[in-house]
Order: sequence, then C-alpha cells, then structure tokens
Amino acid sequence: MSPLAVVSGGTRGIGLTLSRRLVKLGYRVVAPYRSDAQAAASAAAELGESFHPLQLDVADADAVRAAAGTVLTRHGTPTVLVNNAGINIDRPFLELSALDWRRVLDTNLSGAFFLSQAFAPAMLAADRDATIVNIGATTGIRPRRNGANYCASKAGLLHLTKCLAVELAPRIRVNCLIPGMTETDELVTRFRLDDPAARAAVVAEIPRGRIGTTEEIADALEFLIGPASGYLTGQKLIVDGGQFMW
Repeated sequence: MSPLAVVSGGTRGIGLTLSRRLVKLGYRVVAPYRSDAQAAASAAAELGESFHPLQLDVADADAVRAAAGTVLTRHGTPTVLVNNAGINIDRPFLELSALDWRRVLDTNLSGAFFLSQAFAPAMLAADRDATIVNIGATTGIRPRRNGANYCASKAGLLHLTKCLAVELAPRIRVNCLIPGMTETDELVTRFRLDDPAARAAVVAEIPRGRIGTTEEIADALEFLIGPASGYLTGQKLIVDGGQFMW
C-alpha cells in the first residue's frame, strides 16, 4: 500500500499544491478542511482516489482526536503530517477582541499541536521513520502591524517545531517550512497584487525579483520529507526569494 500523508488545509491555496505534490510522489493524502466544501469537492475531483478530504476544525481538540482515530482505522498511519491550516484575523492590537486572539491561536498553533499529538503515537510505533512539517510564516520572525495574533501564533509554531523535534526524535523529524511572498488568491487580495503598482512595490523588496509560486513551496516540502534532508530536524526553511535573509 502506498504511504499516507495528512495535510491540514490541503484543499486550497498552498495546501492544495502540497497535496498535489504528495499525490504525484505516490502518497495517499487525507486533507482536513474547516468549511469550504466546494474547494474540497473540486480538489477531490482533480486528484482522484488518492485524495480524501475530511471536514474538521483543527482548533477542536476532541474533534481532532476523533478524526485521527478514524484516519488511522480507515487509512493507516501517516508517514507525513503537514500542519498547514491557518487563518488571519487582522486588526490593530488595541482593537483585537479575545475571540480574534483565540480563533487565530487555536487554529494556527493549537491545531498543529492537536494534530501532532493525535498522530505521533502511531507514527512512533510504526516500523519506519516519519516527518512532520509545520507551515510557518515570515511574520513569525519579523513582526508586522495589525497581526499580533497571527505573528504570535507563527512564532509559537517555530518553537513548537523545536520542542517536537527534541521529544519525537529519532523516529520523527520535525521541521518548519516558511513561505515568503507566494502567489495565491489570498495574497493577491491582501496585498492588492492585481494593481501593477502595488505588485511592483512588493517585488522591489525581493532580491530574486519576483513573487514565489506554490510549486516552489512544494519543492521545499518534497526536500523536507525526502532522504536528502534525513539529517535535518528542528530547523526552519525559509523560501522567500531572499526577502528577509534570517
């Protein structure tokens, strides 16, 4: 049987490209998604029988435990877990509500914790090495305005990566993949990249002179789950065209 990967948020955006790459590499993919049933159905139609969308709110610890049990029973133990699910609720710090704070932290940080904790025992018990890849953000290192909740969640994810790398070693490698400016519908909307002047201003800050593609993020994922990175754990891999150079 082909190996299994679980990709949260794997039905659209960067997550969908990661799912596509894993299917191309021969994985069966289970892709938890929160609410966009249309995107999930479209992804399933495209990727066929190797792709299994699963409606799940990763911020709900009880639901994650139940879903993990279902996945383990129906599909087996994952070799790869990609914690990609994330949301933004941007407001000035003094206007952030407690709900704004909790929703972002619960999804972006606690969701990765819940999924990793739910699958790690079976991954550790399996007779093969496994990998967890947490999808971070450059704002987990460099702050920005109006995103204290998002920045804090991604900064926490970086340190969670290191803690899991220590505690789950040597069987499970854990790394953080950090995309820079990557061409997605969400990025185009947020930064008004359909405006040539706005796009030019963004590109001017990137030494490579362009915005990245989701395929380039998938290339990095392929490296992180493959044998070429076999001695790499607890690290961050920033794919940003040189924009920040941390």
